Amino acid sequence: MKGVSPTVSIIIFRVIITLQGLSSLVNSQTTDSCSSNPSLGLPFDTSSLQCLSVWSGERFILRYAQNSSNVWSFVLSAPDSNNYIAIGFSTSGKMVQSSAVVGWIWTNGTSAVKQYYLGGQQPNLVAVDQGSLQIVSNSTSITSQSGSLFMAFQLNTAQPQSALIYAVGPTAVFPSAPSYTLTQHRNRVSTQINYFSGQTTSQSPSANLRKSHGILNMVGWGILMLIGGIVARHFKQWDPIWFYSHVAIQSLGFVLGLIGVICGFVLEDRLSAHVPTHKGLGIFILVLGCLQVMAFLARPNKTSKVRKYWNWYHYSVGRILMVFAIANIFYGIHLGKEGHRWTAGYAVVIALLFLIAIVLEIRMWMTK
Repeated sequence: MKGVSPTVSIIIFRVIITLQGLSSLVNSQTTDSCSSNPSLGLPFDTSSLQCLSVWSGERFILRYAQNSSNVWSFVLSAPDSNNYIAIGFSTSGKMVQSSAVVGWIWTNGTSAVKQYYLGGQQPNLVAVDQGSLQIVSNSTSITSQSGSLFMAFQLNTAQPQSALIYAVGPTAVFPSAPSYTLTQHRNRVSTQINYFSGQTTSQSPSANLRKSHGILNMVGWGILMLIGGIVARHFKQWDPIWFYSHVAIQSLGFVLGLIGVICGFVLEDRLSAHVPTHKGLGIFILVLGCLQVMAFLARPNKTSKVRKYWNWYHYSVGRILMVFAIANIFYGIHLGKEGHRWTAGYAVVIALLFLIAIVLEIRMWMTK
């Protein structure tokens, strides 16, 4: 730039580059909305499609219309995040025994839209090209346009099922020939739709059960067990009050944790959830809790020669239980997508208990 100092030229150049980057970022995040009218070139009429925002969390948009007495048209759109998108039709609102239309675009630009029958939670029970949906021949397509995926299809039915399930797959993981095995979804939601009024609501019949499962396990295994351990280690000078307090706190924690685990099994069945790591850790923690109860019932006298081995066993199992309980609670909050408030809240409680334990530990060593 003639007449402009090199420093000013550099600043202007950086500003231009920054603006270009912001423009690219905005364009990459552009997604579909009901106020837009995309031209998709579909083999069926889209002028009269009703539009609904059906999943705000993943920005899913559903357009649909009844073209004749037994033909319904659907166009599902979602941000193009390099994954598959799916819509399931269910009689009960559960994924198991539902039929789904799933679409994706491979990295080479080719695409596929297929029907799947969800016969169970395991991948081998999800059957491709099977299901109860009668998809109209040559009506399926999926395209990427303006940062969104548009999956279209038509169904031969007098009335589509009103319990709809939406799912989004993991990034850059697609079914492949010849099996077209469908990987587990990254996120999903169940909804209920009234096709004639255009109203849709999220189905959360297990919301209270989920909350009970989380709170009971958090309080039982993740808080009371820690408090009981602190009491046993640092308040033995108040005998026998410390012992009865320790037993009462740990017993209450075990009962609450046991109920929480039972809630987890019921929740798994209702939601058809597939969380093997979380479930396995929960069962492991419950087993450790049961071992502690049995150890208490078989506690030898203080004068017994095996009492020191029993103490070592009791302390070790208790500490292992606490570590795994804390880890699994944080993992459960992550799986439940409860947000940072739950994580931060439980982290504050753990930090306070840890700080109290350190202070009491220092005090104990100073008085020796």
